[in-house]
Amino acid sequence: MQRHGRKKRAFFHIVVTDSRAPRDGRFIEKLGTYNPITNPATIELNLDLAVKWLLNGAQPTDTAAAILGYKGAKYKKHLQVGVIKGKITQEEADKKFAAWMEEKTNKVESKKSNLADAASKAKSDALKAEAKKKEAIAAKILAKTSELAAAAEADASEATESEATETAAEESAPEETASSEEAAAGEEAAAESAE
Repeated sequence: MQRHGRKKRAFFHIVVTDSRAPRDGRFIEKLGTYNPITNPATIELNLDLAVKWLLNGAQPTDTAAAILGYKGAKYKKHLQVGVIKGKITQEEADKKFAAWMEEKTNKVESKKSNLADAASKAKSDALKAEAKKKEAIAAKILAKTSELAAAAEADASEATESEATETAAEESAPEETASSEEAAAGEEAAAESAE
């Protein structure tokens, strides 16, 4: 496998090479590509070419062997060896491989749909959580504004009560002054009449 891609974004070419060649050096033939970053990993493989090289005796590395097994190259090689030995016919081998490929494709599709469902569920849960958070913040703001409004009303009612008390005191004060003036005038009149 030849590594390509930038740092922390690896992308591999599946190649046939001499074991003495450097990892990213000269190769004999390119069989496909492998992208481990996607979920599930994206594998493009020329299956017939891979089986041909396996039948010729190519020894895959551990990762390459896992990829070849996942894509069915090893199983197809196994069936082809049976055909070569005369244990099964080519038609039977093709039917078995087609059934295996269909099952594998169904598994991959179900995994993709499960991942898509999980992603959409996670997104909807996140939106619901955000909505709840917004409602809680709105409730706090409403409570705060109602507290401030109640405090303002209380201040306003106290101010009106104190104004009313002051006005009442002012209104009663002139009456008292007037009555004291009347009393003083009455006393003066009484004093004059007494003279």
